[in-house]
Amino acid sequence: MPPPLTHPLLSPPELSFTHASLLLTPPIRPDSRTPTQFRALVAETNLLPGTNGSGRICFPDGNEAVVGVKAEVERSPDGNGSRRAWRGRDSGEEEGERGRGENAWVELTIEIPGLRDDDALPVFLAAMLSEALLASGGLVDRLWINHRWHWKLYIDILLLSPPLSYPIPLLSLTTHLALLSARLPRLISEADEDPLFDNDWEASVYLYPRRASRTSKTFSKATITPRTLPKPLERPPITLLVIAIGENILFDPSREELAVADLLLAVSISEVVDDTGTEPDSNTTRNIRLLSLRTIDPPSRLTPPCVPNLLNTTAFASTTRKDEAMGADHSGDGIWTPPKGGTKRRIIGRIVQMIIERGGVGQEVLEGLDGVDVG
Repeated sequence: MPPPLTHPLLSPPELSFTHASLLLTPPIRPDSRTPTQFRALVAETNLLPGTNGSGRICFPDGNEAVVGVKAEVERSPDGNGSRRAWRGRDSGEEEGERGRGENAWVELTIEIPGLRDDDALPVFLAAMLSEALLASGGLVDRLWINHRWHWKLYIDILLLSPPLSYPIPLLSLTTHLALLSARLPRLISEADEDPLFDNDWEASVYLYPRRASRTSKTFSKATITPRTLPKPLERPPITLLVIAIGENILFDPSREELAVADLLLAVSISEVVDDTGTEPDSNTTRNIRLLSLRTIDPPSRLTPPCVPNLLNTTAFASTTRKDEAMGADHSGDGIWTPPKGGTKRRIIGRIVQMIIERGGVGQEVLEGLDGVDVG
């Protein structure tokens, strides 16, 4: 159910006009964007002192979010994860290094102005972002130090402005950049000793390891520039918001477009990169994996409907004609009626295909995030 802050203040005629414009081929969006075009944004990283990583993103409509990532060493209780790691190491299995992390090692909280931490919207958004982060399992495995110690990761998300619409893409992209910039002290102890770290922060390692560029596989921190920064071997997941209006599919919907959406989907994806040590160019296919697909009740279901003239008792006093009008479908008469029911599976299939295909929306978003300096 959409929160009250996301309800658009549009009259039924405005909703009808917006819906009719978005049903055209090609659709005419209120801000003149193409169906797959995202809004411009301002992004920066490493802005919060005292954190292991941080990020900030601001959208043109005024929505702004800041994410801070903090890590601390915590003792691991005896559990299934430690026993799995021991069995894998003793038996010599290649998978012994995988699956040794636990979901409890990552704690994500969201703070929204005017809302309590236990309100429905922060809890729902935190659960959705945590689901995508923990789906691959790669993040929690990186927090494993040895069989007695691990890192506990705290991800604090602050939405600086009241949400004008669903802030899922804003929070997801900001968390993505904050995790990419997160660094951990270099471990100098061995085996199951108590963890001992290097005091030199310049020797710290990224939470998501980097790889060398195509021109040079070796690099030193003293010679790194924004253009030669190595790319991560694996990326944090991102969540995209997609709507469908009739047969048209629109990405990164605005508040007005959400008000007339027939379908609202939150699609979480991640990029799996090989460890060959080379950086992909524009001709390289990115291996994009679908992590989760969640349907959300759009705000359009709570919008006020138009009243046809046939239902106007002052104009037509005939009860028979009124009963006939109440059972008729007036959606094609330029009369706004909130959407009912579900959507066709082929529409959902088209959305997934547009995101994960070569040169699709998912690849374009990841290439755009490559331009942000997270070093």
